[in-house]
Amino acid sequence: MDSATLSSIKTGSPSFFSKSPNPNPNFTKFPPFSFKLLKPIRCIQRPNSNLNSINPGRVFSCRAVTSTPSPVTDRSSARLQVLVTEFQSLAEPIDRVKRLLHYAAQLPPFDESLKTSENRVMGCTAQVWLDVRMDDEGRVRFAADSDSEITRGFCACLVRVLDGTAAEEVVGVKPEELAALSVVGVGGMGSSRANTWHNVLISMQKRTRALVARREGKVPGEAFPSLVVTVEGITAKGSYAEAQARFLLPDNLKVRELANLLKERKIGVVAHFYMDPEVQGVLTAAQKLWPHIHISDSLVMADSAVKMAKEGCQFITVLGVDFMSENVRAILDQAGFSEVGVYRMSDERIGCSLADAATSLAYMDYLATASMKSPSLHVVYINTSLETKAHAHELVPTITCTSSNVVQTIMQAFAEIPNINIWYGPDSYMGANIVELFRQMTVMTDEEIAEIHPQHNRESINSLLHRLHYYQDGTCIVHHLFGHEVVEKINEMYCDAFLTAHFEVPGEMFSLAMEAKRRGMGVVGSTQNILDFIKQRVQEALDRDVNDHLQFVLGTESGMVTSIVAAVRKLLSSVSSAKVSVEIVFPVSSDSVTTTSRSASPGLSSGEVGELMKFSIIPGVTSGEGCSIHGGCASCPYMKMNSLSSLLKVCHHLPNGKESLSAYEAGRFSLRTPNGKLVADVGCEPILHMRHYQVTVLDPRSSLSCFMTEHFDLFDRESSISLPGNKKTSREACQPHPSSFRQWKASL
Repeated sequence: MDSATLSSIKTGSPSFFSKSPNPNPNFTKFPPFSFKLLKPIRCIQRPNSNLNSINPGRVFSCRAVTSTPSPVTDRSSARLQVLVTEFQSLAEPIDRVKRLLHYAAQLPPFDESLKTSENRVMGCTAQVWLDVRMDDEGRVRFAADSDSEITRGFCACLVRVLDGTAAEEVVGVKPEELAALSVVGVGGMGSSRANTWHNVLISMQKRTRALVARREGKVPGEAFPSLVVTVEGITAKGSYAEAQARFLLPDNLKVRELANLLKERKIGVVAHFYMDPEVQGVLTAAQKLWPHIHISDSLVMADSAVKMAKEGCQFITVLGVDFMSENVRAILDQAGFSEVGVYRMSDERIGCSLADAATSLAYMDYLATASMKSPSLHVVYINTSLETKAHAHELVPTITCTSSNVVQTIMQAFAEIPNINIWYGPDSYMGANIVELFRQMTVMTDEEIAEIHPQHNRESINSLLHRLHYYQDGTCIVHHLFGHEVVEKINEMYCDAFLTAHFEVPGEMFSLAMEAKRRGMGVVGSTQNILDFIKQRVQEALDRDVNDHLQFVLGTESGMVTSIVAAVRKLLSSVSSAKVSVEIVFPVSSDSVTTTSRSASPGLSSGEVGELMKFSIIPGVTSGEGCSIHGGCASCPYMKMNSLSSLLKVCHHLPNGKESLSAYEAGRFSLRTPNGKLVADVGCEPILHMRHYQVTVLDPRSSLSCFMTEHFDLFDRESSISLPGNKKTSREACQPHPSSFRQWKASL
C-alpha cells in the first residue's frame, strides 16, 4: 500500500484500549479485564483408528497442527475476545485497515539499538523486530516495530493483548484465535497478513519459553548443527556441519582432474541429491567445466542420461542406488541407445530399504488383495525397481508417482473413476501422510478443496477415504529418523524458522511441516520442491534489499545441502551488496539413534541390518554428533557407497579396461514377467504412463480411465466413463496409449 493511500485512511478510531503512563516507553501496561472465555476449538488431528494405520491408535502431536487450541483462561483471552469483537463489527476491509493503522500509531517507540538480526521475525514480508523480556513479577513484556504501517498495527494488537501477562497465557494463545482479525480484501495480501499475525505470535511464544527456562535455571538445549551461508562465505556450527562444509568448496585440482577425464572419455554423470558430500562438491564445481553432469532426484536421472547419450556421451556413470542404475540402463535401451555403457559405483550391491520393501512377499500379497477388488489402481512410488513395477503392472493397473505429484495423481483418479480403489506403496510414512492429508481436507470448505483439485469437495473426499489404501511395512531408513524426538526439539528451538520436510518423513514431522506450510513458512514434498522453496524465499529476501537472516530446517537427507548451498551462493552472488544470510539446520540430535531391529525399519531384512552394521559413522564426525550406525546422520549409508575414488576408478578404466569393470556395469534385464514379457519393457510402462498422464491430463483421450480401459478390460467396450468437464469416453474414443518411448523421445 503506497503512502498516499495510507495517508488517506489514517483516521482516529475509538478503542477499547486506553494508554497508561509507563516509565518504559517500549512497553505498555493494561488495566485488568474480566470477559468470558473464548470458546475452545476442536483439534482436527484424530487417532489413526483402523484406517491404514502404521501404529493403530497413535495420535500425532497436537503442537504440530494449527487446529489444536486449548482454552485460554486469563487476561489475554479477555483482551483478545474484545479485539475480535471490535474487528468483527467492521464489515468493510478498509475499515479494518484503518483500525490497524490507528493501533500502529499508538505503538510505543522502539529503541533503534534493538533493531538487530537477532530480533527479526522470520517469515514476514515486511521487516519486523520483536523484543521480549520478563519483569521482576514474572510477567512477560513485549516491544515491537515494523517498517510497514499495517504490520505495525498487527504488532500493536498482539503487544496490547499479551504484554504484562503470565508466560502460560502467552504460550496458550493459538493462531486460530487470530483468524477473525483478518483484513483480507485490501491489496490482495490476505494470506501474507494472516501469516504476519501467526509468525509474530509464534516468535513471541518461542522467546517467552526461552525466558521461562532461563528464569528456572534450565540449561538451554543444544542447537542442531547448521551451515550459515553469506556473500562472504560459509560458516559451520557443530562438528557434523563442519564435516559437510569441508567439501562444499572442493580442491580445484580434483575438480579439473575429474572434468578433464570425463571430457576426454565422453562420460556423462547422473547423480542423486543424496550423494556423498565430497563427490557432490566436486561434481557441482566440475559442472562449469563439463556440461554432462546432472544432480537431481531419481525421476530426472534417466531423462538426463538420454540427453547425454544424444549429445555424444559414450558412457553414463550413475551415482545412486541400484534401482536408479537399472532405470537408466533400461530407459537408454528403450530410447535406442543400447550401445551406451552404464556403470554403477561399486562392485557390491547398493541397496535401498524402501525399494527392497516392495520386493517382499508381503508386498506381493498386498497387490494380490488389490487385484481382487475391481476397479483398482496401483500408485507405486518411483523409488522402486523395474522388476517391482513390471510384476505389479501385470497384477494391477500401475502408474508411478513422485512425492510431488502423488496427491494430484490420486485425486485425479478418484475424480475420473468415482468407485475406484487406490493402492499406494511401498512407503508407509508417505502413505500415512497422504491419508492424513485427505482427512484434514474433510474439515476444509468446498472452495478450499477446489483450489487443490477443482473436481472435489467435502462430500467426494469423505467418500474416497475408505477406498484409499497404503502399504504398511516399508520405510526409508533415513527419513525414519525424523520422529517425535526431532519434532519436540524443533518445536522448542526452531518453531519460528522455515521448515522443509520430505513426504517420506514420519507423521509427527509431516504435521509440523504442514502447519508451517499453511502460514507460508514451510514446504512438504520432493527434494526438488524443497530446493525450489528455499531458492524462492532467498530471492524474496534479496528483492527486499534489507538485512535479513533466513533459517531453514532441512527435513530430509543431509546430502541435499550441497545443492542447496550452491543455489544459495549463486543467488547471493547475483546481488553485489547482498545483506542476506541463510542458515541450513540439520535436525538430527546426538541421541537420535534408531534401533537395528526389523521393527524399526520394516523394509530391512536381518541380513541387510547386518550389512548396515558394517558401515562406519557417516560422514566420519569424530564426536558422533547427530549420528547413528543405522542410517544415522540423516545420511543414507547406501548412497555413500558412491565415493569419488570409485568414480575416478571407473572413469580411468574406460574405455580400454572395461573387462575389469564387469561387476560395476549395470546389467540389462533378460528376466521375464510371469506373463512371459521382458521385465525391462513392462517395468518402464508405469513410468511412461505417469509422464504421458502428466502432460495430457486435460485430454479426455489420454486420461487415467483410458489407460485402465485399454490395458485391463475393466469396462465394456460400449460403456462410457465420466471424465473431466463432464465429458464421456469409451474404448474407441481412447487414444492408443504408447507402449514405446517414441513420443517420449520426441519430447526430449
